[in-house]
Amino acid sequence: MKLMKLIAGAGLALAMLAAPGQAQDRISIGTGGTGGLFYIIGAGMAEVLNKNLPNATARAEVTGASVENIRRVAAGQMTFGFSSSSTLYEASVGETPFEQALPVEAIAYLYPAVLQIATTADTGIKTIADLAGKRINLGPPGSNSAVLAQRLLEAYGAFNPANAQFLSYNEGTAALMNQQIDAAVVLAGAPTAALIDLGSQRDMVLLSIDEETVKPMLEKYPFYQVYELAPGTYEGQEEKVLLINDPATLFTSKDANEETIYAITKALFDNLGQLAEVHPQAAEISVETGPNTPIALHPGAKRYFDEVAR
Repeated sequence: MKLMKLIAGAGLALAMLAAPGQAQDRISIGTGGTGGLFYIIGAGMAEVLNKNLPNATARAEVTGASVENIRRVAAGQMTFGFSSSSTLYEASVGETPFEQALPVEAIAYLYPAVLQIATTADTGIKTIADLAGKRINLGPPGSNSAVLAQRLLEAYGAFNPANAQFLSYNEGTAALMNQQIDAAVVLAGAPTAALIDLGSQRDMVLLSIDEETVKPMLEKYPFYQVYELAPGTYEGQEEKVLLINDPATLFTSKDANEETIYAITKALFDNLGQLAEVHPQAAEISVETGPNTPIALHPGAKRYFDEVAR
């Protein structure tokens, strides 16, 4: 009996000694709401890492998207995360909504992420200007969709904080279907799950920007781009729709271990075929465009891209 106790005690001691090493192998990925593409592709990345990165356990975390991801990654609470290019740039220089510059560096450019403003035919809303006085979900609180949607609505003189809702993408489209709001915003690659679901149940209308109206906004925020959404991207969408593009970027903390980020970058980009199976938008991710980020690459990611470019 005494021998068994000694063995059990030794096993517990070894487990306690091993715990720090195990904790270092846990990879947490900041994504977004479950209805958005950040989460879908982030979950796919976790699966790719679990298959191809030895001794690591990766998990996609549901978050409020870009702003929350940046703050938590910078604080060391998550390994890496997804962000729009604009928000990542603003975090790196300490511009609104960040009070000071945060220690973040890029891992890779991913894919276009477009601000999609959806309503239904029965609301009678046909343009962004028609949203003045209407109830609209801007996206999760603290998310970049809320920031960009407010800027766009202000460009049209249609923003009223009293009418703004801050729900997840799924909650927003559900509220739209239940006629609790008049329009809902999703910032993601297209097509995205929340709007596919909406379009399958209602006569969805996507609102197009007017390039002349948004020109001053694009001059003020040059990291935004005009993006043309091809007809047929969603069920019943027969015409092209002009949207604002804010490309999705993968990032980490400046303090992240170089070997860790190199290994993560290599595991992801050496296995893009596996990732492409998750969602059509994931097929947009490539080694060639990966280094095209709005801020400096983390040394681990840069080492990988330098190697494959040789």
